[in-house]
Amino acid sequence: MVDHRSVDVGGVRLAYRVAGPEAAPPLVLLHALGEDSTDWAGVVPALARRRRVYALDLRGHGRSDWPGEYSLELMRADVFRFLDGLGLGTVDLIGHSMGGVVSYLLAQDQPRRVSRLVLEDVPVPRPREKTTPARPDGDLTFDWEVVPAIRRQIDTPDPRWLGRLSGITADTLVLAGGPGSHVPQDGIAELARRVPGGRVVTLPVGHLIHSAAPEAFTEEVSAFLDDAGTRPGG
Repeated sequence: MVDHRSVDVGGVRLAYRVAGPEAAPPLVLLHALGEDSTDWAGVVPALARRRRVYALDLRGHGRSDWPGEYSLELMRADVFRFLDGLGLGTVDLIGHSMGGVVSYLLAQDQPRRVSRLVLEDVPVPRPREKTTPARPDGDLTFDWEVVPAIRRQIDTPDPRWLGRLSGITADTLVLAGGPGSHVPQDGIAELARRVPGGRVVTLPVGHLIHSAAPEAFTEEVSAFLDDAGTRPGG
């Protein structure tokens, strides 16, 4: 059973879904740009068998507040306050695409709060060619203003983010979507190399790994979460 809840994180209300045994280790899921917690619906039941799963709507998305002020640093701060607000000490963390950037920023900034880190098809923080996406027609489940704000940061990332990858202490699994993904795969490989002890696994189904191959995704992630701490160097 999935419960729908919300919490105030310094003046911004974050909505989230929670599932799994209350006493189980906490696992936090962070979605991609333009998605929300519902995007994880296909994998939450499997992950929640042995974890207390918290799937967030990041600011400007889904049922969370749309305050009009957006940055990856603000999202990182929101997630940190979320952990404090719920009394969650050390957690495992999965981030997809934009949510993966927020995840590694949190792991850089708060290493003692992240035990295991899964980065799903996440771009390495290097400058890339800028593009201007067009707003889709009709109602959206997210604030369109979040798109240009976040795209600017991913197109031209803070140079410090790249160097600070080497300071991540969490056991880290990097999942790559293969040649069908729009994210450069050599950059994903570099991301894994820069994180101490990081390992990369390719599931060649494109950018939306957890949606396109939910069973393979949960198998890889569950195995990693269950035994990461016992592997050599883990």
